[in-house]
Amino acid sequence: MFQLDWKKFRTHLLVGALAVSGTVALIPATPVVAQSAPQVRGLPDFTDLVELVGPAVVNIRTLERARPSAGGGNGQMDEDMQEFFRRFFGQPAPGAPRQAPRPNRPQPQDEEAQPRGVGSGFILTSDGYVMTNAHVVEGAEEVLVTLPDKREFKAKVVGSPDKRTDVAVIKIEATGLPAVKIGDVNRLKVGEWVMAIGSPFGLENTVTAGIVSAKQRDTGDYLPFIQTDVAINPGNSGGPLINMRGEVIGINSQIYSRSGGFMGISFAIPIDEAIRVSEQLRSPAGRVSRGRIGVQIDQVTKDVAESIGLGKPQGALVRSVESGSPADKAGVEAGDIITRFDGKTIDKASDLPRMVGNTKPGSRSTLTVFRRGGSKDLGVTIAEIEAEKPVKRVSEKEAEKPKGSAAAQSVGLVVSDLNDAQKKDLKIKGGVKVETVAEAAARAGIREGDIIVAIGNTEVNSVREFDAVIARVDKSKPVPVLLRRGELASYLLIRPSRG
Repeated sequence: MFQLDWKKFRTHLLVGALAVSGTVALIPATPVVAQSAPQVRGLPDFTDLVELVGPAVVNIRTLERARPSAGGGNGQMDEDMQEFFRRFFGQPAPGAPRQAPRPNRPQPQDEEAQPRGVGSGFILTSDGYVMTNAHVVEGAEEVLVTLPDKREFKAKVVGSPDKRTDVAVIKIEATGLPAVKIGDVNRLKVGEWVMAIGSPFGLENTVTAGIVSAKQRDTGDYLPFIQTDVAINPGNSGGPLINMRGEVIGINSQIYSRSGGFMGISFAIPIDEAIRVSEQLRSPAGRVSRGRIGVQIDQVTKDVAESIGLGKPQGALVRSVESGSPADKAGVEAGDIITRFDGKTIDKASDLPRMVGNTKPGSRSTLTVFRRGGSKDLGVTIAEIEAEKPVKRVSEKEAEKPKGSAAAQSVGLVVSDLNDAQKKDLKIKGGVKVETVAEAAARAGIREGDIIVAIGNTEVNSVREFDAVIARVDKSKPVPVLLRRGELASYLLIRPSRG
């Protein structure tokens, strides 16, 4: 039977077509691939990784003492769903149905240990230190760790679990345990294959895989999370995220979900951050110590950055400075933009609390601030973070409003001078008070009672100075105004109407 050689036929057909058109060329039998195109590799095989890391991944169960319920019932909601609601809603499910007591089964007596939740963890050291999430062990009266070889140990929580990073360390009395290898998060790339091992819904030694979806994902004050599409569900919490070299590069901690199950977005704590926390938990102090400088900050918008000469939107806008704080003593002012911390660039506002928080209290650091069109370095001594304090609002004086100036009608403002008592009350050196707001200023969001501290990069300390600066500004461009509202500073852009 005749068989057509398609490879030869295709080549002859192409050459013949070119000959008919009068074109002479050599046509390769295989298509040409662009040099810049990435090489497509086969799907990875995770079997070796599972054998390498699997023995160091543990199942964690927590128990609590049963308390008599108000209604006299003693049924328990499914422990996995309890863990889910505690993690993602911060409380038990409202109106959640209780399981009916099983027949022919002794009912728990008061104060008997009952299942509370499940999670995962991994062995850090061969002498029994295990890392997991703080929310897995938070509030537990008893913690049980089950190894892959089915040995079970009672664990002791080491130090105070760190809620800010959701990292905890527990200790079991065992030696010669298989420990994980810690990887370098800085080498991690978006699109890289990663694997997770854990106990989703209590199913021990479950392996899932996916890719890194994003790095430096902002979902918390102190952590730039690793985002992946690895299937993570309640019970996976505290388990390791592993790269293709068999190294742990994160702790699986959170999921984005509308149903309670996996929806393609999960978040892991970078292992370098977790290790830093674990070392402090294992220290004699047994708690995490973080630095603070005492400022309230906000993002710098593109429009503000361009209008004040900063260039690109970067740094942290200081909205307020706590009285007597390290920042206050260093000379930081509301309206400053902190662009560097110890020489490291602050790309976005959330970078600052991370940098300061990771600095040892008592250390001497340098802040680079952008103020009135120029940069300056300020030395600051880092203090230790403490419980958040409510922002104190400055009460307005019940006094008759001084007569305001109407010289700045082009921007819709009438302002008045501040007396010495008002300046002392507001803890500012100068500025003018907004008495009336209209048109362009109202559209910008300026309110009566606001204190205008500067126009562009020029400070204003009186109505006369305010009028002089307003007279000089280019009304065809947005006018940046630095103002104080209570104890908070903000930049607003007034866009005058073109006549």
